[in-house]
Amino acid sequence: MTHGDDTIAAIATGAGAAGVGAVRVSGSLAPQIARAFLGREPMPRHAHFTAFRDAQGDLIDRGILLYFPGPASYTGEHVLELQGHGSPVLLDALLRRCIALGARLARPGEFTERAFLNSKLDLAQAEAVADVVAATSEAGARAALRSMEGVFSARVDDLLAELIALRVHIEAAIDFPEEEIDFLADPVIGEQLTALRAHLDALLVETRRGVRLNDGISVAIVGRPNAGKSSLLNALAGQERAIVTDIPGTTRDVLRESVLIDGATLELADTAGLRDSDDVVEREGIRRARAQLERCDVALLVTDETHADADLAFFEGAPMHATRLVVINKIDLSHADARSERRDGHDTLWLSAKTGEGLNTLRDMLRQLATAGAGDGAFSARRRHVIALEAVRDHLTRTDAALRDSRAGELAAEELRHAQHALGEITGAYSSDDLLGAIFGSFCIGK
Repeated sequence: MTHGDDTIAAIATGAGAAGVGAVRVSGSLAPQIARAFLGREPMPRHAHFTAFRDAQGDLIDRGILLYFPGPASYTGEHVLELQGHGSPVLLDALLRRCIALGARLARPGEFTERAFLNSKLDLAQAEAVADVVAATSEAGARAALRSMEGVFSARVDDLLAELIALRVHIEAAIDFPEEEIDFLADPVIGEQLTALRAHLDALLVETRRGVRLNDGISVAIVGRPNAGKSSLLNALAGQERAIVTDIPGTTRDVLRESVLIDGATLELADTAGLRDSDDVVEREGIRRARAQLERCDVALLVTDETHADADLAFFEGAPMHATRLVVINKIDLSHADARSERRDGHDTLWLSAKTGEGLNTLRDMLRQLATAGAGDGAFSARRRHVIALEAVRDHLTRTDAALRDSRAGELAAEELRHAQHALGEITGAYSSDDLLGAIFGSFCIGK
């Protein structure tokens, strides 16, 4: 499959005036543009040191010309890379010269989009390209590289093969309704479905972990008014981001702050104090607080010794997979010791957001949660992948219910068809133009 004959160009990298930058070209005109700069036919995969000149023959820059004939290239098309000095002025002039020779300016992510459309990468691998570039931690970068190399895609393909095998078995049974033997009652079908659901659950856990490695963990700071939630956010952020007063209900909206702790990214969300209120604005803030809690990775309850047991009810609404942490704050007032222990089934820490006593223990715990599972084999993932796998899980649950009714074989087969479609959305076997536009539109130009 080819994207078309139009040739695109963009500045691929730039490292400032003292660094090295490049202009990348992809498409049918790439060999012609190479000849215009080099003055002769370029040797494939050979570094040519040459002068880059404009239409009048004036020198733009001197650098390296590399030519990669398609389909053995990144995009699957003819690709040309012009490496020069990193001055933005020189790179822009070089780019304009390529456009004058017939190329057009590439859209964001168009090089990787062409690689996907030409089957050089699947969709999950293509997304990982952007994740590598955007990585904010070493663990996240390593995980994104593994996804780019196909580790995540291979897991999805293995699951897809199991699903197709089960689907074939069920549809074959449906094709012989006149037989006296009830093929749908074959225990092998039940065993296949059980194994498939177990493997899906395992992949879903790893995929959620991959999202954490890629995006960082989402931490919802919840609790009653004046518990010290805003003070804790300020302490973790290292700056006065949230307004802190003694007046209950000061926080009316969700305040978000991205924090980096030893290379681990935390997306902190300070929320309105949870209580009954007649104030219309405060009620909206409380609604948003509960919505934030429903989609967090870590629910961090801020309370004090007096209200700790009762405040555990605030965890209601947090996702099943979310980690629940209890912070008993204001030990500077209660004169308690800073410590951590397992209490009532939750990791509980005693600290003072005001003085910072015990805060490092919380930082270490959050960092460990953000980098959990970052060892060998960990891969990056995106939230859309989790949503797709959750859809597969729901379809398999309905498949199981249908198979319990010997007359509902067609329903089971239809649920498996939808499950296969949801799984295929991850790697791009099934993808809409809107989905591709949203994904590649988030890339930087030149990738």
